[in-house]
Amino acid sequence: MKAANSDVSSSLQQTAEKCAITKDVLRRIGDKWSVLIIMALSEGSLRFSELARQIPDISQRMLTLTLRALERDGLVVRTVTPIVPARVDYALSALGQSLQEPVVALGRWAFTHQDEVKMAREAFDALRPDTETAIET
Repeated sequence: MKAANSDVSSSLQQTAEKCAITKDVLRRIGDKWSVLIIMALSEGSLRFSELARQIPDISQRMLTLTLRALERDGLVVRTVTPIVPARVDYALSALGQSLQEPVVALGRWAFTHQDEVKMAREAFDALRPDTETAIET
């Protein structure tokens, strides 16, 4: 009986660890800046300044932090060309390319349905005018 309980406990612990990892990965790839960067890099490699121009609302610091995180997660490859001044290019890795299709589809969906989402929010907020229940976007 003790061995069965140990197996169940071990199985639950493994499931909890997998859920934590999955949650962490989804947090990274679901982040708005990560989605926009992956969409931008889906066209091919870009320099930092080119990425910044394609994502105008992102600060340099946030672009740097997000690129580092995507590189750490194996989704983006950073290539430094030793010229003066140094040239740094960012591209999707093979793993990042495997994520490209669903992320681009998500971005297209958001673009296509943005007016419907806006109307739904306005209708929701009109029914709940008090500031405590109104949700900021």
